[in-house]
Amino acid sequence: MPSRGGIRKGDGAGIARIWYCDTRIRMTEATNITAGPVTTQLSAGGFGVATPFRGGHRLSAATRDLAARYLSGEIGRSVRPAAFALAPEFLASSPTPNRHYAEAVRLIATLAPLRILPGELLAGAATLKEATEHRTPAAPFGSLSHSTLGFERALQVGYRGIRAEVEERLRRGGLDEKGADLLLAMQVCLAAAAAWHARHVAALELLVGETRGEESRGYAGVLTALRRVPESPPETFREAVQALWMLWDFQRLCGNWSGIGRIDRMLGPYLRRDLAAGRVSLDEARELLAHFWIKGCEWITAEGRGSGDAQFYQNIVLAGVDEAGTPVLNEVTDLVLDVVEELHISDFPIAVRLCAATPERLLHRIAAIQRLGGGIIAVYNDDRIIPNLVRFGYPLEEARNYANDGCWEILIPGKTAFGYQPFDTLLLLQEALGLTANEATPRQEKAGHLDRFPDFESLYADFHARLATEVNRLLDEVPYSQHPCPLFSLLVDGCIERGRSYLDGGPRYTVRSPHAGGLPDTANSLLVIRRLVYEEKSLSLDGFVEILGSDWVGQEALRQRVRATFDFYGNDSGEADAMLQRVFNDFTGLVGAVRERHGVLRPAGISTFGREGSAFLPHRAAAASGQKKGAVLAPNFSPSPGTDRRGPTAVIRSHCSADFSRLPCGTALDLKILPASVTGETGLRALAGLMRTFVQLGGIFMQIDVVDSALLREAQDHPEKYPNLSVRISGWSARFATLTKEWQDMVITRTDQAFGG
Repeated sequence: MPSRGGIRKGDGAGIARIWYCDTRIRMTEATNITAGPVTTQLSAGGFGVATPFRGGHRLSAATRDLAARYLSGEIGRSVRPAAFALAPEFLASSPTPNRHYAEAVRLIATLAPLRILPGELLAGAATLKEATEHRTPAAPFGSLSHSTLGFERALQVGYRGIRAEVEERLRRGGLDEKGADLLLAMQVCLAAAAAWHARHVAALELLVGETRGEESRGYAGVLTALRRVPESPPETFREAVQALWMLWDFQRLCGNWSGIGRIDRMLGPYLRRDLAAGRVSLDEARELLAHFWIKGCEWITAEGRGSGDAQFYQNIVLAGVDEAGTPVLNEVTDLVLDVVEELHISDFPIAVRLCAATPERLLHRIAAIQRLGGGIIAVYNDDRIIPNLVRFGYPLEEARNYANDGCWEILIPGKTAFGYQPFDTLLLLQEALGLTANEATPRQEKAGHLDRFPDFESLYADFHARLATEVNRLLDEVPYSQHPCPLFSLLVDGCIERGRSYLDGGPRYTVRSPHAGGLPDTANSLLVIRRLVYEEKSLSLDGFVEILGSDWVGQEALRQRVRATFDFYGNDSGEADAMLQRVFNDFTGLVGAVRERHGVLRPAGISTFGREGSAFLPHRAAAASGQKKGAVLAPNFSPSPGTDRRGPTAVIRSHCSADFSRLPCGTALDLKILPASVTGETGLRALAGLMRTFVQLGGIFMQIDVVDSALLREAQDHPEKYPNLSVRISGWSARFATLTKEWQDMVITRTDQAFGG
């Protein structure tokens, strides 16, 4: 690739300014260095001396102050669009998309602004605005997410080892033109990563020489930790944390949103060795991890509305077991929980892997953080998930190392290209009934349409046929793409050897998971129809459909009777749960009959991820279970808001009545717990017991948010009072003030649960 092919003349390639700025982000010119501007902000720093955990503080005052600045949006608002782009003459020369992409990565590495803040313990920052918008800066490409890259292996071998693997594969030959093109683009991306690293080293060397005292020593500490990594494998805990940050954040800088995965498994051994050798203290290690968490807030702006400003799919997984089945529970596990408990940063949603043998101490630690609110910590059940993955066909060693895709869907990190295919089962039922949200056909022209359903089984058979058609359509989709992604593909096992990218069949596993939404509402609707129409015969099917088509107009008494007298899913009702199990078993049976098609694995999953709002609502009519058109219904595999009336334990029993051994990709149970019911030691034991029960009953994934709807309504009316109030959305948490009213309402309407209620 030409060394200057993507740079416009006059862009100042190789010559750029370093910028300093005070705490108000006021830029002033200082001097020149290699390439690309550096921004720094002046404050005291270095490895802080942590105060004892009194009055809620384990971390140093300097670290807490730094966190406040990030959380306020001060740092995020300094992110700017790229001031460079691929040159038209380079694009016109018609090299391959991989070459276009690799050149964009090279431009990013050599020209993107650096940000080095005095007092920070880690170097590296994603400073380009396009990346925050899920785009590749400097190039006309989107970017990738919903995956967790192979950071563990990257730490073990460094960029040096990955580069050697690429070179060896090229030397060995046997690649077709597409494969050679990909690997050559990978080499450019590796060189770009080295240039990004070299710019930080040069900038830090300059700052060490230009500053004095504590500030200079702080820069020197960062420089020492950075010099070798991530080019070479780290040798110390501080090097390992720096390497992991640099590996992850360079992907982020280029627009890719990867999960991080099992951070305690990756970093725990380094910390244990350093503690034994006396190279680091627990307080110092906690400060370092806190800076990792704080820097993960670099895109917070505290501005704008959407599905939340923390939705960058940067999930963390803690605990679980290793390939040999040995528990992963170490000092890093505890320190991460310390950091989250004190700083309450929600930008790295955490999922803790539990099992029957999980110690009570860990459950109580999780519960203590959960009751602070924000939904930051969710839980997985190893006892259910690992056997599911083995049954689906993954080797036991890989199944034990599962993580998530950046939300909660289950995958093998660093080996999986993941995607899911959502659809609405309630819409399929309503179509069988001749209901649509915006009917164009007059009802009288549909007379006789329902005569073909003389009994419940004939109606259900029609629904099942529609379900089968939809599932087969999804199973037949071919997901492969020529979208260029050589940087992402570097950290996914199989891509280098096969000479195929992450999106083109390169990874060891390519997964597309059909995800059903609306199952609880489908089951509830079927339950009501069966009883009122076919058992009690108090309504004809045609008459009931007429009522639903009119959105219950003139039938409020009937609607309220339905809502009051039926025990729907979520109340530990045998009748309701049996109907849910029937729909669940039919869906999972249809998907489970086809493990693989077109070389793609097809595990079943159940989710909505907020689609119960704007995505599903426009197409749904009023529901037979008593909801009017436009009502937000069940999230994920949780009860419909307001239908679960017997407390959280009843919800868990209903949820776990499904045979989750049939669901390899997983599902989520969302619970909103009233804060008043989890106070004191009794409240901690109640939350811990809830998690223990979930594991014992065979659940997969549960996310608990301890928050009062009254407080959320207050925050909705007065967002200025609650700028950092966090809530759990689905696979992520977000600051409530950054959600649109629609998303806020979806969170508010979830049932408030109280223990003993």
